[in-house]
Amino acid sequence: MKLGTIIAATLLCCSALTAQAESMKMAVTTSFHNSGLADVLLPEIEADLGLEVQLLVVGTGQALRLGEAGDVDAILVHSKASEEKFVAAGYGTHRREIMYNDFVFIGPSEDPAQIKDAQSATQALGLIAEVQAPFVSRGDDSGTHKKELSLWAAAGVDAEQRDVAWYKEAGAGMGASLNTASGLNAYIMSDRASWLKFGNKGALALLYAGDPALFNQYAYLPVNPDKHPHVKSDLAQKLETWLVSPRAQALIDGYTLEGGRLFTFNAE
Repeated sequence: MKLGTIIAATLLCCSALTAQAESMKMAVTTSFHNSGLADVLLPEIEADLGLEVQLLVVGTGQALRLGEAGDVDAILVHSKASEEKFVAAGYGTHRREIMYNDFVFIGPSEDPAQIKDAQSATQALGLIAEVQAPFVSRGDDSGTHKKELSLWAAAGVDAEQRDVAWYKEAGAGMGASLNTASGLNAYIMSDRASWLKFGNKGALALLYAGDPALFNQYAYLPVNPDKHPHVKSDLAQKLETWLVSPRAQALIDGYTLEGGRLFTFNAE
């Protein structure tokens, strides 16, 4: 083999190793991934930073567990109480708010529970329970599922009242749960971005939104290297700096579908 060929091969090998080193793992929610925003952000992150962000797409509960185990370098989730507990226990270095959207109630266009006339999110759930209209829950310990359960509790509808005859737990991500709701022509709570992106709407329609209780904040949490020395905290910080930059703000605020903005940047 010629010397020039050997040098070229060595340089290619070193280049590949360098590229491999500039990669990190981030656990994200299915609602974030289903929205399509990841497809917008990740190529720009790689172009701007030379950083490949490998996503593990799971519910918030599983994302936090991956962080606790040190299986990822950072997480991007949407359940504030659980996130604060994660940081307080020392698994995350801090919590940084990045963007928000809102939850909405989807259901049969004929709206048998008449939730479109509800005065609050809890009243809407109460109406669904009252007529025992089919309702699909994520049932997967995700941020959306946690929020839904808190709203049922606020509505005074406990687990025993949510009978399996009408309350169905999909045990799946947002897209799969929306598919189940479409198949059953059932009510479901979704984040707005996933609903706008969803292609199998069938006879379903957005029936209720606007209650401040449906606010949906997403936050970034780097995994603590004091707990897991192997995590790539330098790359997690590099990504965070990008996520709160004007560059990220323009991409997040500029991501629209059907004439509507899917997320609003609110990092400080």
